[in-house]
Amino acid sequence: MYIGQATKVSTKKIWLIVSVSVNLSFLGVLKYYNFFADSFATVLSGLNFNVTPAFLNLVLPVGISFYTFHGLSYVIDIYKERIKPERNFIDYAVFVSFFPLLVAGPIERATHLLPQIQRKRKFDYNQAMDGLRQVLWGLFKKVVIADNCAEYVNLIFDHSDTYSGSTLLLGAFLFSMQIYGDFSGYSDMALGTARLLGIELLRNFAYPYFSRDIAEFWRRWHISLSSWFRDYVYFPLGGSRGSLGLQVRNTFIIFLLSGFWHGANWTFIAWGGLNAIFFLPLLLSNNNRNHIEIVAKGQVLPSLGDFFRIVTTFIITTFAWIIFRAESINHAISYIGGIFSTSLFTVPQIKPGYLLTLIAVFICIEWLGREEPYAIARLGYKWPRIIKYAFYYLIVIALFVFAGDQQQFIYFQF
Repeated sequence: MYIGQATKVSTKKIWLIVSVSVNLSFLGVLKYYNFFADSFATVLSGLNFNVTPAFLNLVLPVGISFYTFHGLSYVIDIYKERIKPERNFIDYAVFVSFFPLLVAGPIERATHLLPQIQRKRKFDYNQAMDGLRQVLWGLFKKVVIADNCAEYVNLIFDHSDTYSGSTLLLGAFLFSMQIYGDFSGYSDMALGTARLLGIELLRNFAYPYFSRDIAEFWRRWHISLSSWFRDYVYFPLGGSRGSLGLQVRNTFIIFLLSGFWHGANWTFIAWGGLNAIFFLPLLLSNNNRNHIEIVAKGQVLPSLGDFFRIVTTFIITTFAWIIFRAESINHAISYIGGIFSTSLFTVPQIKPGYLLTLIAVFICIEWLGREEPYAIARLGYKWPRIIKYAFYYLIVIALFVFAGDQQQFIYFQF
């Protein structure tokens, strides 16, 4: 409110700095204090100074990263005069803590969500049914794909020193499917639930594993976070308008911040840095916007060239996910080294059985529905009524028959 009422730019800037500092201070203390304290003690230990840091035993509020970024976008948009301060506290509170997106996003903007909260809404049957279908597909991703993958992923990563290279490679693949099923599944449930209430949230995933290069992947993976960093950090830093050195600097800043946002561990920072390295060749060659449209649009199958590019992008993305999932940098190095052992081409020691079949079916459905907001949005609309509803009931049955035993959420620390 003080930012909106200020008449001088300098006064507005002071209030903006105060607001951003307060928001980031809460996030920093609750989520990152112990990480910084431990890292500082480790550095001093390397200099022969023995320090015992005082750690905070605090409970991390669920979704703190998400509603912190919601709040930051709100005050920054007021400063940029994109919106006016909201005087109704209830409307503002609903915007910041809107329950469908609180745990796993998407990260909403005040310019998009607040007007929908304020306007009068009427129940729309078609919109509600569409929301229920998206919730159903999100549940399938989470319960059937992610939770089943988690059982094998935890086993392989927790005992990675005892498994063959082929088994470690299988674990990396399953984690790629787990993290996608977890995160995009929760996003689908959030968007579907909000649609039941007459609210349209920002799309967060657009079939990222069908990307043809790493730049396209990041335009399709966690879209709300990528666009948030682009609009509120990358562009203010100069974006790609400056010299080549500034473009490289800005790219690394964005990816490192993205990694650090995911959690207080050096593995997340390393993961962000590795993705920046993957992205740089496309940026430097001005090929980072080659693939805007979804692959093989209007076609059943991709070309051989696109298929090769999709597989290559998935491989390097999966390689980076190993660092993301590892307990430490040393664990990640050990895991990756184990993959390239002499046992890489042996039969995996762990056999997921029906899970690989479920994943294959899942990928096929995602591919067939890739031009829609979510895979089953229009899939089967032209089928006979009995077959169409049998398809939906099969998904419901799968939720009970193939429900994973390990209900976990890897983004819970957010």
